[in-house]
Amino acid sequence: MALLTLFTTPKPFQDSHVITIQRNALRSWKALGDEVEVVFIGDEHGMPEIAREFGLIHRPDVLVNELGTPLISSIFEIGRAENDSPFLAYVNTDIILFSDFLDALKKAASQLPKFLLVGQRYDLDITEELAFEPGWQAELLKKAQTEGNRHARAGSDYFIFPRACFQEIPDFRVGRAGWDNWMIYKARREKWTAVDCSTDINIIHQNHDYSHLAGGQIHYRQPETGVNIRLAGGRRAIFDLDDCIKRMENGNLLPMPRSRARLKRELVHWPLLNLGCYGASQALFKLLNPEQAKRELERQKEMDAAMAMQELDLRKRQNEGGC
Repeated sequence: MALLTLFTTPKPFQDSHVITIQRNALRSWKALGDEVEVVFIGDEHGMPEIAREFGLIHRPDVLVNELGTPLISSIFEIGRAENDSPFLAYVNTDIILFSDFLDALKKAASQLPKFLLVGQRYDLDITEELAFEPGWQAELLKKAQTEGNRHARAGSDYFIFPRACFQEIPDFRVGRAGWDNWMIYKARREKWTAVDCSTDINIIHQNHDYSHLAGGQIHYRQPETGVNIRLAGGRRAIFDLDDCIKRMENGNLLPMPRSRARLKRELVHWPLLNLGCYGASQALFKLLNPEQAKRELERQKEMDAAMAMQELDLRKRQNEGGC
């Protein structure tokens, strides 16, 4: 039995650059050794062949919405059902992992009964398949630190948690924003320890365009992001890495840094986290952040309108196809 089952939903293996970065990611995951099992979820082009080549479990029967977007609820259900591992992890398929991924998991598991490990990434341009020769980890990490960029602390590209956690998840749309933030909120709401592992877990996101998404727009501008935010329960349930309760440094669990901004955020979160009262958190947010609250409302209206247009276009195409 593997210590950790890592599951993922890749993009189609068609575009040459997408093929390159996803193969790089998978090779780094396989380099973690026998303690990790990988489950490939979805029926995108090229997945059966890649699964056979890399020795992955492949499960194509993921549930999708009316636009064909896989649902996070189905992905997590399949990832959990395919193994008996005590720990699970969802990781985006363009992410390169290092051995510290397992090290941090073992450190957390020795100190906490239930937890969620998340963290920042490095963004790096990679256009060729990597060699993964001896010393590759130190060399690649140095390149990321000197040539790459540290991504904003808005969300996470990996989620590590014990099997007992996240057994029920809303029907979020994969590849769109919002659901990763909800994961941190959910951990806080359930009193599981949400840990920012940005210092101890190094990951590299291999930069790419967004031609696979509608209009070639980045994920957080997609109409389905608005759906994810509604499924999360609203904007106040959109947490980020600064909302974690602990941080890991050199294997030690430490309190998050204190600041006026954090105190303000925790004040807004308190009714939602402790009383389940969204309205009170929203009222506090409007009081403390009036201009941001206006911008949020305008953005949500834009997303709702775009989603309505997308659904209308889908129905039109379906009707034309049926004639």
